[in-house]
Formats: sequence, structure tokens, C-alpha cells
Amino acid sequence: MVKYDLFNNDLKQDFKNQLIRNTTSLGGKNHFLSLIEAIRIAHPHPLMSKDASFRYSKGSIKWEKVIYKDKVDLLMTLIKKRESDKNLMPEKGNRNYKKIRNLMRTIGPIKFEVRPKNSKDGDGFIFNCIDIIDKNTCQLSFMFEVLFVFPIKLIKRIYTAPRETINVN
Repeated sequence: MVKYDLFNNDLKQDFKNQLIRNTTSLGGKNHFLSLIEAIRIAHPHPLMSKDASFRYSKGSIKWEKVIYKDKVDLLMTLIKKRESDKNLMPEKGNRNYKKIRNLMRTIGPIKFEVRPKNSKDGDGFIFNCIDIIDKNTCQLSFMFEVLFVFPIKLIKRIYTAPRETINVN
């Protein structure tokens, strides 16, 4: 579970701004939350789709290549076990190092494209699955976590968080 309260105010504000920008480009908060609810309800996991897409009542998500069940299971296990540093790559001596490195190579370059069904609602948005910082450090992108990992309650909390006043001294 992500400890949202531990983030500094600037990072919280960046997350909120990114979330607002993306929800607006999808047709608003209700369209965005309906997407997240559809993803949470879907079984098997939407990332395992054979046509690399997920459709819901108000739009769709498409990604560049199929992600197989073993990769999705490994990714979800990593997400549940990770520490607060958010780094997904283990130490080099870890017994699962090779599996995890191959997972990062597989899903690292994948881009996700979220589009509303009606073009009048907005243009949608594109995001990467993983932000690769260097060969030993990578983390899930914020939007990937919002769509596939974070609880809806946390997403609503980020969205409705008050704007912080900036003090200029």
C-alpha cells in the first residue's frame, strides 16, 4: 500500500495536477472513475488481454504488445512486496533478479493509450508503464499505478486534496 501522507506537498501537487489533466482529457472525473471501476471489476486482469486492449462503456485503453499471464502475475507480486522506495529492481544477488530484469525489459517500453469513446469528451492521454531511471532503478509510472494498482479511495483522495498555498519568502 502506498503511504500517500509521506509524500511532500510538491509531489502531492504534481500528482494531483497530472491526475486532473488526464481526467479532463478523458471526459471528466466520472468518466475516469468509471474506467478505474471497470478495470477493478474485470477478470482476468485486463493487462492479460489477448488483443492488448481493454474496452469499457466510455472508452478504451490500448497498449503496444500482449503481456502474458506470468509477467502480469510477477508484476503484481512485485507491487505487493515492494518497499516504500518504489524501486522495482532487486539487488543483483537476489534469486529472482533475472526474472525481474526480463520483466522490466519486456514491459518497460510499452506505452498505454487511453481514449474516450466520444471524441467530444477529449483527446485522451498516453503514458508509459514503467519509468526507467537507470539500469538498476525503475519504478511504475504514476498513471499506471492510478489505473491498475491504487485503491479508488486513494485516487479520490488525491483528486480532491486541497491545493497547497505557495509561500514566497
